[in-house]
Amino acid sequence: MRPSFVLLIILSALLSGCGIYSFTGGQFSGAKTFSVDYFKPQSAMVTPLYAQRFTESLKDLLLAQSPLRIAEKNGELTYSGTVVDYRTAPVAIQSGAAETASLNRLTITVKVKYENTLEPELSFEKTFSKFADYDANQDLFTIEESLWSLINEQLTQEIYNASLGNW
Repeated sequence: MRPSFVLLIILSALLSGCGIYSFTGGQFSGAKTFSVDYFKPQSAMVTPLYAQRFTESLKDLLLAQSPLRIAEKNGELTYSGTVVDYRTAPVAIQSGAAETASLNRLTITVKVKYENTLEPELSFEKTFSKFADYDANQDLFTIEESLWSLINEQLTQEIYNASLGNW
């Protein structure tokens, strides 16, 4: 029993020390740095404030879930893109004298270009879309930032999984 425990510790140390695989689930191709360019708003309803919040959310997630260091420009792994869609629409209709929405949905779509300079075959351009529902009686502008947080959490995790999570 004891020799297998020692072997497990040695194997764990070797795998975590090589810099290619991390126990957080990411494959980093030996990269040490990443950079995230500002995601430009390209939809009529997207504000520059949202685009900045999304960009910062992606940086924060990469710092929290990877051993990579952030580089202002030209990281070994780079993320860039645009916010291509930002819309709200009714999703649940109440019947009655006048049909009205009981729930609305805010949907945000980003187009991401991921470049891996160490293993270019892992690079991609993909579109990611997530949404959050809210009560139709609420004013979007009063809850918009909380919806941004929910959507950004899902979007950034999906981008991480596609680029580094090897999903």
